[in-house]
Amino acid sequence: MLIMRYLLGERLHFNWRIVAVTVLSTLLLMVDAYHRLTPAKVYDRLILYLAIPLLTILVAFREHPGKYGFGFGDWKVGGLLTAAALVLVTPVIWLTARQTAMQQYYGSQLPGLPWTTFFDLLGWEFFFRGFILFTFTRKFGPDGLWLQAVPFALAHIGKPEVETLSTIFGGFAFGWMAYRTRSFIYPFLLHWFVATFAILVAAGVLG
Repeated sequence: MLIMRYLLGERLHFNWRIVAVTVLSTLLLMVDAYHRLTPAKVYDRLILYLAIPLLTILVAFREHPGKYGFGFGDWKVGGLLTAAALVLVTPVIWLTARQTAMQQYYGSQLPGLPWTTFFDLLGWEFFFRGFILFTFTRKFGPDGLWLQAVPFALAHIGKPEVETLSTIFGGFAFGWMAYRTRSFIYPFLLHWFVATFAILVAAGVLG
């Protein structure tokens, strides 16, 4: 018995919501990477990143989605932050999206705009800036902003390097917007603009 206690050390105590969100979010990212559930990836992401997390919150956690940023939160601050961010990122995206790697990756994604990016990023942003972010920040405080940025950055591997390298900081910034406003809506609106504008520039429409 003493030997077993020595080998096992102290008993491990886990926060079951942290475990559930960590494991589930990892599995959902893997399913997205390896499988198609519907004819279009945008619909896959609505299922994987919006519907399943919402069902988890409602059924498993038995909580209101508003605790996970599903709502407008502080809309006055959210509006100001979104407007300010748009002014700052627009010239950066215009310059970045003109690079060859960005043109090759995004230049063919023009059909369906802006709804393809809307539906693609609606679930994506709730997943990272709602489901994961507010689970982690409730346990770890502001450190959760960095924790949610890690899987967000890793999920960009395979995209143009210049974009992927920026995502750890971009993920933190998006997370801070959601944390400050208590809503995923404002980083979603910003991300929707960034993605749509980047495609338009990469495809030469605004080039």
